[in-house]
Amino acid sequence: MTQSVQTLPRASREFPLGLHGITRGRLQDSHANAAVWAPAIPSMDVHWLRSDGTWTSETLVGLDGGVHHGVVGPIEPGSLYAFWPTGQEPPGIIGEAQLLLDPYARAVETVDTETGTDESPVRSYYSVFLEHAFDWGDSERPGTPWRDTVIYEAHVKGLTRLHPEVPEDLRGTYAGLAHPAMVTYLRDLGVTAVELLPVHFHIDEPHLEPLGLSNYWGYNTLGFFAAHTDYATASARAAGPAAVLDEFKSMVRTLHEAGLEVILDVVYNHTAEGEQHRPALCWRGLGDLDYYRHDGAGRYVDTTGCGNTLDFSQPRVVEFALDSLRYWAEECQIDGFRFDLAVTLARDEHNAFTPRHPFLVAAGASKALRGTKLITEPWDIGPDGWKTGRFPVGWADWNDGFRDTLRDFWLRDVAALAGGGRGASPARLAGCLAGSADTFGASGRSALASINLITAHDGFTLADLTAYERKHNEANGEGNRDGHGDNRSYNHGAEGRTEDEGILAARERSARNLMASLLISLGVPMLTAGDEFGRSQGGNNNAYCQDTEVAWVHWPADAASRRMLEATRTLLTIRKDFLAAQPPTFPSRGDQSTLLWFNASGLPMTAHEWDDPHTRTVQLLLGSRGGTINGLVVINGALEDVRVHLPSAWIQQEQGVGSDQPRWFSRTFDSAAAGVFGAPGAGTPDAAGDRLRSGEPDMVAADSVRIYRC
Repeated sequence: MTQSVQTLPRASREFPLGLHGITRGRLQDSHANAAVWAPAIPSMDVHWLRSDGTWTSETLVGLDGGVHHGVVGPIEPGSLYAFWPTGQEPPGIIGEAQLLLDPYARAVETVDTETGTDESPVRSYYSVFLEHAFDWGDSERPGTPWRDTVIYEAHVKGLTRLHPEVPEDLRGTYAGLAHPAMVTYLRDLGVTAVELLPVHFHIDEPHLEPLGLSNYWGYNTLGFFAAHTDYATASARAAGPAAVLDEFKSMVRTLHEAGLEVILDVVYNHTAEGEQHRPALCWRGLGDLDYYRHDGAGRYVDTTGCGNTLDFSQPRVVEFALDSLRYWAEECQIDGFRFDLAVTLARDEHNAFTPRHPFLVAAGASKALRGTKLITEPWDIGPDGWKTGRFPVGWADWNDGFRDTLRDFWLRDVAALAGGGRGASPARLAGCLAGSADTFGASGRSALASINLITAHDGFTLADLTAYERKHNEANGEGNRDGHGDNRSYNHGAEGRTEDEGILAARERSARNLMASLLISLGVPMLTAGDEFGRSQGGNNNAYCQDTEVAWVHWPADAASRRMLEATRTLLTIRKDFLAAQPPTFPSRGDQSTLLWFNASGLPMTAHEWDDPHTRTVQLLLGSRGGTINGLVVINGALEDVRVHLPSAWIQQEQGVGSDQPRWFSRTFDSAAAGVFGAPGAGTPDAAGDRLRSGEPDMVAADSVRIYRC
C-alpha cells in the first residue's frame, strides 16, 4: 500500500517536461513536478481541479533554459489542469475557458460549456494528469523482420464500424480492432503489421462544422502524448482517461499476442492550432515564435498546407517529437511509426531538407526506438519538397514512383491501347518489381527501404482506380476542388457503377493485376484496408472528412468480393514462399539472389526489347540463395493473348542459377482466371495438365499476370 508523505521539500526539476507524480523512495506523494517550455513568458501558473470540485493554482517558481518548473499539489490522478501566464487575466472562467494545454499531457479532455442561447456550446480543452500502470503480462513485440513484413493500413473506427461479427458496442473502437473476429481475419489474410491512421488526440478544423463534417482521418493533432478518446468504447470513456489508455494498450497487447505489429501514423509536422490568426490552444500561447516556423516578416512558413509548421530547426521542437515517440514506443509498446509529411521534420534553419538533420539522426540512434520501423511520407508542399529515396539508411519511404508506375502500366497504358494508342515497355515496371534500385540504391539503401503501395488512405481505393477516371468529392463541400486530379486510373468504359458484365470482369482483372504486381515485388508491400476485397468510396479520393459509410470499410459477401479476397490471400501465400529467402540487398548474381528477366520466347531480354513500347510481355524468374528457383511470373500487358515459352534449362545454367536438367513449372495464379488457375476464363493451355517443363509453350491471356511455382 502506498503512503502519503505529509511534508515535501519545495524543490523541482526542469525535466521531464509535463506533469509527473513525485516518488520518494518507494513512497508515492500526492504532489507532482510540473515543467513546461515557454521561453517567451516571464512567469507561468498551473491551474488544476481539486478533488472537492474547485480550481486552484500555483506559480512555477523555477525557470531554467526557458523551462518553467515547480512542485504542485496535492493533485489527484485524473485531475484537469492547464497553464496560463502569471498576472494575465484568464479568457474566462477557469474550467470553462480555453487556457493553455500541456504539450506533454498524457490525456486531453473536451469541456463543452452551455451558452444559454441557441448557439452551440463553447468548447475548450484541458490536460489530464494521468499516472498510469498497465499489465503487459507475457506479451512481447513480434519483431517481424522487414523482409517478412506486409503492412495493412487501416482506420481504427472505419475498419470495424460495419463489421458484422464484431459486437455492436465494440464496433469502431480500439477494443473492436482487438476482437477475435478481426484478429483472426488479419492473420488469415497474411499481413504482419497494422498501420493505424492517427490515434493521437485530434480535433476538427473550424471550416468543417458548418458543413456538418468532421476530420475523420485525424491529421489535426492536439495531443501528441494522448490517445484519441472517441476511439474508445462508451464504457471506457465513461470510466475516464486511464480506462481509455488501458483499452488502447489492451488492443496493442492482443495484436502482439497474435503476432501482429502495430505501427502508428504520426503527424509532427503541424498542430491543430491552424492559421496564425486563430486562438491559442497550446504551443502558440506558450511560444509562437519558438514552436512554429516564421519568415523574416513574422509570417508563418507553411510547408504542410495546414496553416502552420512546427520548426524542426529548434532543438526543443526536435526534443518534443522524440519524447513523444519514446513514450509511444516504451509505454505503449508501439512497433513503428509512419511520419506524415516527413520532409518538414528534416528542414534546417534555412528551411532546406537535409538527410543528416538532427531529428533523423537522433531518431535513428535512439535506444528507445531501436528495432522500431521508421517510415516516411517523403514529401511536403514546401520548396524542393519531394525526397523519395533521400532519407538515411535505417528509414523506409513510401514509394510514390512504384505507385505511379504500376498504375501507368496496368491502367493508363491499357486505356491508351484500348483507344488505339500506345503504351510503355515493361522497363519501368521491372525496375519497381526489382526493388527500385534507381531510387534507393544510390544512397546505400536496399530494396527494403521501399514501402511499395498502389493505394493509401489518401486517394482512390483499388476498386475505384478501375472504375473512375475523375474524382467525385462533391460530398466534401468544396465543389469537388479538393483531392488530387492526377489519379492514373481507368474506368474501363463506364464511369462508376455499371451492370455491364464485360466491364466488371475487366475491372476485376485489372485490380488483380495491380495486387499481383504489388505482392511479388521486392520491397515491403502495404495494402489499404478493404482493397483486398474491392472496397469502394464511390469515387471520393479525399475522404478525410467523411466519417460515414463512404469511408468506413464495408464487409460484403458478394461473389466479386470473395474472388478478390481469395486472390489476395493466394498472392500473400505465394509472396511468403517466393521471397522469404531473398536477402535484404538488391538482386545480384551468384549465391545472393535470383531475379532474371526473359521475353515471351523464353530468351533473356535485350536492351532493344526493354526500350520497345511494343514489348508488353515479360517473364520474371524468382529465386533465392544458392540458386534455388522458387517461381516464375509472366506479365502480359498486351491486349491480346500471347504464347510464351517458359525459360529453358540451358539459359538458367548460362546465368549460373540452375542445372542442365529440365525444370517443372506448376500454374498457381492467373489474374484472368479470378486468381485461381482453372477458373472460368483461364484460357486453354498448350500442354496437358497444369505442369509444364522449361522450354514448353503456354498461352497467357491478354492483360494478365500468371504465376508458376517451380
